[in-house]
Amino acid sequence: MKDYLISMFVDNELNLDEKIEFVETVHKNKPFKDETVELLDQEKLLQAGMVTAMPEVRTPVYHTEKTGLFRLLFTPIAGFATAMTLVAAFFLLRPAPVISPGELQHRFVIYNPDVSKAEIVGDFTRWNPVPLEKIGSSGYWSVTLKLEAGEYRYSYLIDNNRQIADPTVLTHEQDDFGGKNSIIKVTTAI
Repeated sequence: MKDYLISMFVDNELNLDEKIEFVETVHKNKPFKDETVELLDQEKLLQAGMVTAMPEVRTPVYHTEKTGLFRLLFTPIAGFATAMTLVAAFFLLRPAPVISPGELQHRFVIYNPDVSKAEIVGDFTRWNPVPLEKIGSSGYWSVTLKLEAGEYRYSYLIDNNRQIADPTVLTHEQDDFGGKNSIIKVTTAI
């Protein structure tokens, strides 16, 4: 619940009761406060456009520590992903995505204020695009999906023609089409 509160706080989606809960949690829990400040610093970098390149990661590095949803999505990174590729017609012509029901909700968020459409594609959608919702005028796009525990590969599809890896996830791999996919592990431990 705490990681979800940080995510909602950063995206300015909390109601007054949730804001009170968030402030009380930050006040009582120093590690939670430190994590929140760390993520807000990262957010400043993303919004300022100071981060311009994502380091090449050839061998996936899997985190063995138990991490929360938001920490997984917004782990501090050395650069912002600029890898882009055209999406093959094969991906665009597939039938609607089949997302199997699961027990875990996973929120995907990307900051990209200058686009008119953002979607997510991944092995959990059978590589069919699933639209992200624009969060007001904040520049953020998000979607929450139900996923089973496991390892997943995905990327974002921007304005129907650019595919980029998640800039907040360090673990990537090359796909078969010259692009990059992000790799995450969804676990029951939050």
